[in-house]
Amino acid sequence: MKPLNLLATAGLTFAAFAAHPASAQDAKAVTAASPDGSIVLTVSTDNDSRPTYSISRKGKLLIAPSKLGFVLTDGLNMARGFSITSSETARGNDTWEQPWGERRYVKDSYNQITVRFQQGPTYGERRMNVTFRLFDNGVGFRYEIPEQPGLKTMKIAEETTEFDIVPKGTAWWIPGGEWNRYEQVYQQTPIDAVSTAHTPITMKLEDGTHLSFHEAALVDYAGYWFKRADGQKFRTTLSPSSRGARVVRDLPFATPWRTIRIADNAAGLVDNDLELNLNEPNKLGDVSWVKPARYIGIWWGMIRNDWSWAEGPKHGATTERTKQYIDYAAQHGFRGVLVEGWNKGWNGDWFGHGDEFSFTQATPDFDIEAITKYARKKGVRLIGHHETGGNIANYEAHMDEGFALYQKLGVDTVKTGYVADGGGVIANTDAPGAPVGPLRMEWHDGQRMVQHHLAVVEDAAKHHIAIDAHEPVKDTGLRRTYPNWVSREGARGMEYNAWGTFANGPEHEPTLVYTRMLSGPMDFTPGVLSLEGANGPLASTLAKQLGLYLAIYSPIQMAADFIEQLDKYPREMNFIESVPTDWSESHLIAGEVGDYAIFARKDRGSQRWFVGGVNDATARTVTLKFDFLDAGKSYKASVWKDGEGATYLTEARHKIAYDTKTVRKGDTMDVWLAPGGGTAIRLEPGR
Repeated sequence: MKPLNLLATAGLTFAAFAAHPASAQDAKAVTAASPDGSIVLTVSTDNDSRPTYSISRKGKLLIAPSKLGFVLTDGLNMARGFSITSSETARGNDTWEQPWGERRYVKDSYNQITVRFQQGPTYGERRMNVTFRLFDNGVGFRYEIPEQPGLKTMKIAEETTEFDIVPKGTAWWIPGGEWNRYEQVYQQTPIDAVSTAHTPITMKLEDGTHLSFHEAALVDYAGYWFKRADGQKFRTTLSPSSRGARVVRDLPFATPWRTIRIADNAAGLVDNDLELNLNEPNKLGDVSWVKPARYIGIWWGMIRNDWSWAEGPKHGATTERTKQYIDYAAQHGFRGVLVEGWNKGWNGDWFGHGDEFSFTQATPDFDIEAITKYARKKGVRLIGHHETGGNIANYEAHMDEGFALYQKLGVDTVKTGYVADGGGVIANTDAPGAPVGPLRMEWHDGQRMVQHHLAVVEDAAKHHIAIDAHEPVKDTGLRRTYPNWVSREGARGMEYNAWGTFANGPEHEPTLVYTRMLSGPMDFTPGVLSLEGANGPLASTLAKQLGLYLAIYSPIQMAADFIEQLDKYPREMNFIESVPTDWSESHLIAGEVGDYAIFARKDRGSQRWFVGGVNDATARTVTLKFDFLDAGKSYKASVWKDGEGATYLTEARHKIAYDTKTVRKGDTMDVWLAPGGGTAIRLEPGR
């Protein structure tokens, strides 16, 4: 896509930067400000000659002086003995177009400063640059290590990057470095009670300011965990590596951006494209072959243990059943049918092993060529599946032939999986394509897996295949650079609701909106209209299952229930069949972190709007304002909402009410949200 209204400039100074000498030997400090002046950055060195930065907003200190630098495994640390040698500024003001997404056009306006540090002679006179990019709604910064004598390869044990948060407040977070990766229930605690957290981690300060700490453009580097050092001071801690050094990079290189979203309220935190803007533009060229769409699948039956991935009498992925799902998809307007367990390798103990998986050989009861041919006649595409069992040694050796087969058969979307405990990924090379060595164990978000995921996405792109990664590395906005990286899991999804009564809890989804979803699309797999898992009911009303399609964004959206169950709810299916997966605009119009979230989204392919979202366990009435509509038009509002007395706690979870109204710009609507409830509204323009 070509950028619109390209106004970006580089290398220019401007008044917003109060003190930034272009060549200031041993400068004590440099400062910079966001375009609107509300965020002010100060970069300096402390009494031990350690680089520091601090951030103020609206005249109040937000991040106290916090250290920058590296700990190395094979030399003196790059943490002390620094002075500022020079700095340079730039700014950008651009609007660029997404090929798909929550909104079509993204505004990218920032002020930037690059500060050059150099250590003294006793530290080898090593050089380190730090670039800060200041937006009106946040800050991103990264290290840039230039070519220099005496330092060819950096072996990084740890960063010393700090975030010393000044105001008190509340945090929503999940622990980092645990066996179950990102698939955990979110905790709500005071900021100073956080231990080690995954990012994004979200905070609400006492004055109402909202923060989210994360990273952008995670490429050939370890993902970081947000570790409390003391009080409200946090440090990055890099995901481990089997090689000892957590990151090994030849110079020159740049780290991922460390990001801080900053907003006055929850909506400002959500309607924020900070990480996307810190990624490079699309590298793939024409990506018209990436198709946002709805899908169904042979999946929920395995999750509930009604069917099996393994061959045998309960095998889910049979030719006959797949044709039934293809017929249903064609009848109800679903583009895709996901089929898991179609290939050889599922027999036996594959969890955390994966060495027997084939990505080209089908089971005897699954005729993949006949099925894909049948699907094409019906206007439906098979969604492929590559489970690895966390064995990337096996997958990297065979994934290209797997993608080639899918391309030949017309399969253009693939769900990948890495089911293994944290620290249990099996690798046998230092990088994709490197010489093979002994097997060793890696973390899902370590440097080796970051390299792997990008290699998968790049190889898939050669075959015009989009990737939906499960058990992934966290999203850091790379979908801008690689638009075939359409979705990921990376949190507790719908499957947990099959494994225990109220397994996720009613507050889970309205917390995801303000935490996990700040990183990017999630394949949450909504649409379990029966509201029944294997071991009890979901913490959801029927209306909430519809609201999930607006609250949890993904360009590929599943209706996850058995097709026999979906058939029992024709009025709900009328909404699911109509809800888009690609938007021209998206706005959070009502919500608070962890409590509830209501979105308004405009269909990219029409003038229709859709409004809806999800609630926690507290019943509430929300007033929705239709300020986003076009003036002078009336809209037919078809409403699905919690029925009187609905609650996730009893059989009343299936109580749902329907309404039809006419609304115009400026109108309001009061909507009652049940405990564990939600709502969905379709707005069709009239004359």
